[in-house]
Amino acid sequence: MADRQSLLTQKLLDALYTEAMVLADEARSYFESGRFNEECDDDVNLAVSFSCESLKVTTRLMHCIAWLLNQKALHSGELTEGEMWNHDRALGYAPATDQPMADRFPQEARQIIMASEELFQRLQRLSSRLQREMEAESAVQDMFRRLQSSF
Repeated sequence: MADRQSLLTQKLLDALYTEAMVLADEARSYFESGRFNEECDDDVNLAVSFSCESLKVTTRLMHCIAWLLNQKALHSGELTEGEMWNHDRALGYAPATDQPMADRFPQEARQIIMASEELFQRLQRLSSRLQREMEAESAVQDMFRRLQSSF
């Protein structure tokens, strides 16, 4: 647990959570504003693609927020390490953006999409590293148990 806390400090966790919540609010505001339709011509394919991408962004951000809330619960003692690494508490899957189509979107839409992907990818890397460290720590503990039982 000590390595985990040095990798994912409360300050970093709070900053990531704030970033995710601000981005979720920006995305919601943009998606609800109608600015996309004002900035694009009446291309039906583009409008459908934008609807799909807005769902992907929302899914991505909700996965991020849920994972961060679980990490906060772990840090505060509301979850144990074993509970935290239950498959149901994993970061989750979020489909990738259709980049060629998204490149046709207005700049603000592209920025929101890219920011959500970047945050999700950072959390994927962090989650993977935490998982590897937990597995390594578990392996070391198993070795110590085996050594102790042999004496």
